[in-house]
Amino acid sequence: MTLKFTKMNGAGNDFVVLDNRDGSLELTKEQIAKICDRKNGVGADGLLVVEKPEERTNFRMRYYNADGGEAEMCGNGARCFARFANSLLEKKLDKMTFETIAGIISAEFDGENVRVGLSEPFDLELDNDLAVDGELLAISAVNTGVPHAVVFEEELDDVDVLRVGAAIRHHKYFEPKGTNANFVKILAPDHIAIRTYERGVEGETLACGTGVAACAIVHFELNDGDRPIKVDVRGGKTLEVNFRKTRDGDFKDVTLLGPAEVEFEGTFDL
Repeated sequence: MTLKFTKMNGAGNDFVVLDNRDGSLELTKEQIAKICDRKNGVGADGLLVVEKPEERTNFRMRYYNADGGEAEMCGNGARCFARFANSLLEKKLDKMTFETIAGIISAEFDGENVRVGLSEPFDLELDNDLAVDGELLAISAVNTGVPHAVVFEEELDDVDVLRVGAAIRHHKYFEPKGTNANFVKILAPDHIAIRTYERGVEGETLACGTGVAACAIVHFELNDGDRPIKVDVRGGKTLEVNFRKTRDGDFKDVTLLGPAEVEFEGTFDL
């Protein structure tokens, strides 16, 4: 089987993107992992698949981590998905909606950037003291489409993201599905920097869109952050998160603004 693919990049988070609107493509977990393998495949943090919608939206987005497992959502992937899906249409859209496991996502195009409206965050917990790898850490958590843990640090360069991130990701508190682990440094009331250990990739990624949103929300709650919140990611880009908080304490209209770039197109023989 020969696949035609597009390689895309969202602030350092890279994806292989496939058009499966005709429904003919059925990939196994092993095949997806092979495509994402950086030594023997195309190489990517994850795989995005465009499908026909089941509801009254423009498309359906399927997202698979690099290990081949399907995930609920991916913020950077959603921006790349929207850019790619729009390129498939004869008449280009200024805005679109698409289905994900995490719910319906909206997207609008702002020059070279794409702004996506994320699903409503839930399960917000602040400053839980958890024993991680022999150390007591104050860990916050929130689900912004996928689960995220958030830890604040004085210096990001000093964090052993692979070791501590893996310990948080597999911590019994987050069983059975585990969590993504984010480490945050405050730069200003409206500006933070983060590093992310991503579940499914099982390593540090250069950016994670839902992680960016999770860190911004936790920073807003714990440190009286100002909106919109700029977030520097390891890939060298700065994303922007905005939202509103209701009187009931819920977060609504969460948006993520950032780049979605085509790197190259090609074919891959499975």
